[in-house]
Amino acid sequence: MGDDIERIICVKNEVFVYKIPPRQSNRGYRAADWKLDQPDWTGRMRIINLNNNCIVKLEDKFTGELFAQAPIPLYPGPAVESVTDSSRYFVLKIEDEGGRHAFIGMGFTDRGDSFDFNVSLQDHFKREKNVDQITKEINQPEKHIDLGFKEGQTIKINFGNKTEKKATTPKSMGGGIGLLPPPPGGTMAAPKLTPPPSTNNSSIQMNQPPSQQPIQQQQSGNEWGDFASFSNSSTPTQQPADSTSTNWVQF
Repeated sequence: MGDDIERIICVKNEVFVYKIPPRQSNRGYRAADWKLDQPDWTGRMRIINLNNNCIVKLEDKFTGELFAQAPIPLYPGPAVESVTDSSRYFVLKIEDEGGRHAFIGMGFTDRGDSFDFNVSLQDHFKREKNVDQITKEINQPEKHIDLGFKEGQTIKINFGNKTEKKATTPKSMGGGIGLLPPPPGGTMAAPKLTPPPSTNNSSIQMNQPPSQQPIQQQQSGNEWGDFASFSNSSTPTQQPADSTSTNWVQF
């Protein structure tokens, strides 16, 4: 007995027990046929799980002495039946240690107590059913699942209608490398150098033969743009006394 495992499922401190007449037909038991105002016994009811067996025990609520017990192998089932005319009364099939059994009536004063009694039995057997199912699945040998393709079997994958966007590059001029746009207000023309201002009063003349002057003027014109024309005066310009005469073309 020391190895027994007992778990309490439900406790109600006040229940009423009745001796009931034999059932006359298959229509079920009726609580109105009992002497409801004269119960044959009053005490405490406990639903326990003893070594995975569900048992309803009727005990003295002061001393805990056992009055009767009803093993419940299945619910709903013949061990516990509801009456046809009330939700507060049930019929229990009690058994003694010798295997003899009898049917007694059991009732609750409050409907909430009868509801708890009913739901506690339902939850217990539902839980036991789930445990049995899990145990069977664990004990079953592992099945090998072949995920390979059979001969001639194909698979189709749909990625959806997706459009590919291509990157666009700016068009280049003349098929070459594209040119950057000019800055605002700028022009593509090369800058021009402003020629030095011409002097009317004094000019620098070159004392060299006339045949060499056009060549020098042409060479200077390629680098500096437009120059002042060469003076054909045969008389050299009088230079100041402190200056030295040099060969320069007039600018």
